[in-house]
Amino acid sequence: MPNTIPPTMQAAVYRDIDDVRTETVSVPTIGPGEVLLRIDTCGICGTDLKKIHTGSHTAPRVFGHEMAGTIAAVGETVRGFAVGDRVMAFHHVPCGHCFYCRKQTFAQCETYKRVGTTAALGEPSGGGFAQYIRVMDWIVGDGITPAGLIHIPDDIPFEQAAFIEPVNTTFKAIRLLNLAPDDTVLVIGQGSIGILLAALAAQTGATVLTSDMYPERHAIAAQYGLHHPIDARADVVAAAKAATEGRGADVALVAVAADALIATAMQAIRPGGRVMLFASTQHGTAAFDPAAVCMDEKTLMGSYSSSAAIQQEGIDLVFDGYRSGKLDLTRLISHRFTLDSAAEAIHLASHPVPDSMKIVLKLDPPSQL
Repeated sequence: MPNTIPPTMQAAVYRDIDDVRTETVSVPTIGPGEVLLRIDTCGICGTDLKKIHTGSHTAPRVFGHEMAGTIAAVGETVRGFAVGDRVMAFHHVPCGHCFYCRKQTFAQCETYKRVGTTAALGEPSGGGFAQYIRVMDWIVGDGITPAGLIHIPDDIPFEQAAFIEPVNTTFKAIRLLNLAPDDTVLVIGQGSIGILLAALAAQTGATVLTSDMYPERHAIAAQYGLHHPIDARADVVAAAKAATEGRGADVALVAVAADALIATAMQAIRPGGRVMLFASTQHGTAAFDPAAVCMDEKTLMGSYSSSAAIQQEGIDLVFDGYRSGKLDLTRLISHRFTLDSAAEAIHLASHPVPDSMKIVLKLDPPSQL
């Protein structure tokens, strides 16, 4: 890391629908209680892509929230963090005391909905697609009570630590399901999020079926102990029933943003079973059989974003998983791009191919990759 902070930096700037450009912009300034973070790695999330492709957010701004890097500067009154510390930053932190926090529905907290990390161009939007971000005071915390800025041990690579936020979100979904060892779980979609959901479900002792159209993705899933693949081009419902003596799966997790798959998931579960929507983040209308909910007593539910209640457990999963090799998430990264190729990275993430999985931006100069 340079000894001095430059006045400008490179950033992948959202300018309009489907228009992200690598530009030179000013490095953010920080105030008391805040931290300037130099980004090493930032993953591209499906929610970033949704915003880029739908125009749901005003321009200009800089997206990116699955990030890890090194502290470049600290503001006055910051405790517990110093220049040179390796950290990751959550971009959302709940207030901890409102109605929704008391109900542990943290993603509905109004404070949580505020974004606390930014590249300082336009509205705060994560900022991880830039070389530096400003981490605001409520994310940094008071140095005593854990907030949203997390120390990374020296033996954990930045690429692994960048998965802390998505692991939290997927672990939250699995926790909500309260799976039992005799459950059979169907995970529809084996991108990086689908594999995370499936691997965490398998840790409960449940039997996990994975559905995807690409054999290459099933091969990666197998590296995480997932050995019950279903070819999504075939009859997924029939395969789920064949694996469960004709009943259907106890749970189906839909890890693909395709409303048509909701009906497939509902048909693939047994009477009294549950469908968890994980990737349905766009408002719209989806068809399903209401009698399946009423007469067959099937449950349709969802899980969104992270949970403060399981934050440390999720962090432990990432760190311990890397050390043991059982959850080495760097193996999910198929493509690494520098900032000057950010548009290409976003295009690939938006149009996955058989050998693409997790796409990340590397914010260090190419010579350091």
